[in-house]
Amino acid sequence: MSDKRNFLFPHSQYRGPVNPENLVFNANLQEFAQRVSYITCLESNGKITPEDSYRQIKTLWKQLKQSKKSLCIGKNLFGQEGSA
Repeated sequence: MSDKRNFLFPHSQYRGPVNPENLVFNANLQEFAQRVSYITCLESNGKITPEDSYRQIKTLWKQLKQSKKSLCIGKNLFGQEGSA
């Protein structure tokens, strides 16, 4: 069962500054990429329309942007130029 789950939902190891926000966003980003892959495959095989796939991907993109915003990813919270 574990092998099947790893095959369907692969996760890459995180590389970068380790903090909870980055780890959560990385997981969200990997899920976004996986879902976009499924949607594009369904659309390519004629299972869903291009308009439907566009709407689904647009919704996923908005969710990812909201995740980034709520986690304050990319914002310099303390006014420092570089990261510690």
